[in-house]
Amino acid sequence: MALCTRFLLGCFNSVLATIRAYAVEICREEHRGLTLSVVSTSRGIGLIIGPAIGGFFAQPAEKYPGLFSQSSIFGRYPYFLPCLLISIYAAGVFISCWWLPETLHMHERTDGRSSCDEVEVSCDSSDATKHDTEVEEQKTYEENLLKNWPLMSTIIVYCVFSLQEIAYSEIFSLWAVSERKFGGLNFSTQDVGEVLAISGFGLLLFQLLLYPRVEKILGPIMITRLSAGISIPLLSSYPYIAMLSGLTLHIAINFASMLRNALSVSVVTGIFILLNNAVPQHQRGAANGISMTAMSISKAFGPACGGALFSWAQKRQVATFLPGDQMVFFVLNLLQMIGLILTFKPFLAQPHERRAASIA
Repeated sequence: MALCTRFLLGCFNSVLATIRAYAVEICREEHRGLTLSVVSTSRGIGLIIGPAIGGFFAQPAEKYPGLFSQSSIFGRYPYFLPCLLISIYAAGVFISCWWLPETLHMHERTDGRSSCDEVEVSCDSSDATKHDTEVEEQKTYEENLLKNWPLMSTIIVYCVFSLQEIAYSEIFSLWAVSERKFGGLNFSTQDVGEVLAISGFGLLLFQLLLYPRVEKILGPIMITRLSAGISIPLLSSYPYIAMLSGLTLHIAINFASMLRNALSVSVVTGIFILLNNAVPQHQRGAANGISMTAMSISKAFGPACGGALFSWAQKRQVATFLPGDQMVFFVLNLLQMIGLILTFKPFLAQPHERRAASIA
């Protein structure tokens, strides 16, 4: 039932690919960094607040006996409340989607000139120049997206980082609730929910206030590389954080989790920008769909591999080489390192390089 449910959720969830193409089309080029950072923030917060809802509202009859009795539906079905809350929220989002306007506001008139509909108040010279550039890019790029190496190389890098991200998400909760003798934090589900909620709030502030400014200075590739590089020593510190206790432990793990999630979303946002820059406007929907399909396939292996890795690490607490959870975070760092290496030439190509090659 769990596998079937997850499969159906994946089959019917095309929101992220659509909203990425949507966000790029409704904003001018200079605002794409901020726009895609908002998309990444909403996605990252969802991945954090979702488990937090589960941590706070699962088994409500045991956690809040004054509000929920054991004989009620919430006592007989201890995980019904978080599922109900998420379903109500999803229904609200579904209803609100009916008021979203169409984003393809640039159209070809019969005389060959560009015009704008209600989404744009007026067509100025910059809009016409941008449209001409899009038309030129459409002629430059091949229609077959699978032969667009800037796009495909970006998708491969995206898949590597996505696999690492979902494996980390799977492992973090298991590691946090495991006992001290196994190298864990011995947290309750509510403690884990608090850590994830604090991380989500910090992520929101970082992506809205800091990321757009840093991206304008460094560019999407450099900020992706820096974020991936900083994550490696940060993940290496997790087994040593488990040696702390009391208030020091809570401060350290909250700070580390907040920083880790901010860096992870920065990596994904940079890749989003590269991906949308790799194709002209008329191919962005398809390009984002292909990237989401490839990412979903890679993420399908993440929870199973992460859980198996964590289980195996528990059995080698006294090993000579990377005992216990040190092996877990070493493997996560190995994936991070592979993704970082793939962001360099000659693997990761840029659209201007492809255009130059086509002209040559």
